[in-house]
Amino acid sequence: MADLEESRLKINQIDRQLAELFEQRMDVAKDIALYKKQFGLQVFDASREAEVCKRELDYIKNPLYKTYYLEFIQDLMKVSKKYQSYLLEGSRIAYCGIEGAWANIAAKRIFPKGKLISYSSFPAAYESVIKGECDFAVLPVENSFAGDVSQVFDLMHTGPLFITGMYNLKISQALLGVKGAKLSDIKKVVSHQQAIDQCTEFLQKQHLEVESAVNTAMAAREVAQQNDKSVAAIASVESAELYGLEVIEESINQNAQNTTRFAVFSRVISKEINSNSNCVFQMMFTVKNTPGSLAQAVKSFGDAGFNLKSLRSRPIKDIPWQYYFYVEGEGSLYSEKGEKLIESLRTDCEEVKILGHHSGEKNI
Repeated sequence: MADLEESRLKINQIDRQLAELFEQRMDVAKDIALYKKQFGLQVFDASREAEVCKRELDYIKNPLYKTYYLEFIQDLMKVSKKYQSYLLEGSRIAYCGIEGAWANIAAKRIFPKGKLISYSSFPAAYESVIKGECDFAVLPVENSFAGDVSQVFDLMHTGPLFITGMYNLKISQALLGVKGAKLSDIKKVVSHQQAIDQCTEFLQKQHLEVESAVNTAMAAREVAQQNDKSVAAIASVESAELYGLEVIEESINQNAQNTTRFAVFSRVISKEINSNSNCVFQMMFTVKNTPGSLAQAVKSFGDAGFNLKSLRSRPIKDIPWQYYFYVEGEGSLYSEKGEKLIESLRTDCEEVKILGHHSGEKNI
């Protein structure tokens, strides 16, 4: 058995080494935080953390130490995330709507430390990033029930911003009324048209008149201002808390799996995950007016070894009967096979535009 004082001296020496290594690790964590800030990435990445824990445990030879080391490395990552969150504070996040809108809720969950800035429209929020007023914009691109958000798709086609992440937010619509209102009192419902569409069965069953609003949160605010028991809003439960309304009925949308995909838009695109075969991409292209050009363009993805998850078309504004095509796929465009794909597409396409390149969708 080693002498106690001798053992304490050894511990002190090891702790000094740990302190030096800790500073080095935090310096690298700072670099990672700045990268995440540049590309609008979340501090916490569950898959990455699990991968690190598995790898770190392989370094421990004594099986008795593995459990303790796992706890040690998890605590170390917790400290690192706390430091990164501190560094990420102050990012300016644009969204469309007002506080309590689903875009506001999504932006809060994606950027819990960010400064959220409201804009009156999708184009205004998008433009704010182009102008440098905001660092990122959080905009809805698709709803599982109502489909694509066409205005945002058109912005992606014509604008210069890139997608740095996709996030899925489960939408649960609620019927909100003023204090003391009951379902039997309600005659008219105000909300965004998509929310109205998502709740058609409920509205028809109750024989309620509907009125369209700019968004769900504005509808809730309007109902609160009117203070009329016969008028209700369809919005989030968060909106009820914000505007002093009561939740008359929860989860009134007919599809329990109702989900909206939100994209984070940035002025820069991430190219540093080119070795990650699990990454995903978004792209748009227009094809030449020649026989077989569309078929050949689509075939190029499979020939290059890419799995396409989505392919859809939208009309090009101001050019009748012309379309652009939007695709989502798996794999890295900044790899050797990605370069070959782009080269092949340019043969059959008038325009090829990379929209996004990131590690995949996350639920928020």
